[in-house]
Amino acid sequence: MPPSLNPALLLAAALSFIAALLHLGCILGGPAWYRFFGAGERMAQAAARGSWVPAGVTAGITLVLLAWAAYALSAAGAVPRLPLLKAAIVAITVVYLLRGLVLVPALVFKPTHVTPFVVWSSLICLGYGLVHLLGVVQVWGRL
Repeated sequence: MPPSLNPALLLAAALSFIAALLHLGCILGGPAWYRFFGAGERMAQAAARGSWVPAGVTAGITLVLLAWAAYALSAAGAVPRLPLLKAAIVAITVVYLLRGLVLVPALVFKPTHVTPFVVWSSLICLGYGLVHLLGVVQVWGRL
């Protein structure tokens, strides 16, 4: 009988999938979406000019997030085992945690550069990382 599905990693997959959808929304929503989600005025203006760069960068991030969702599903036991599963899910977890924790040195060393985007995106990434970490710890023995 297959092991039961890991709820934390199922949630982790859903969170990465939602993030991917939001990035896709930025491509479809254009400059207003880039501004709203904090991508910066240069990205918004480039999108307004019709440059391929914002859509290309955002599409790349979307694909990475979809791959991360797939790896979380695989680690959760919901889909077949993906290549390098243990290393990949650990790396994904570390990236989310480090991205979330970037807020700490930013607040200490460059507090004037800390924008609302830096705060909320860091807290979201930290939350994603903690959900991944919980799931990884729970399934470590079968990875």
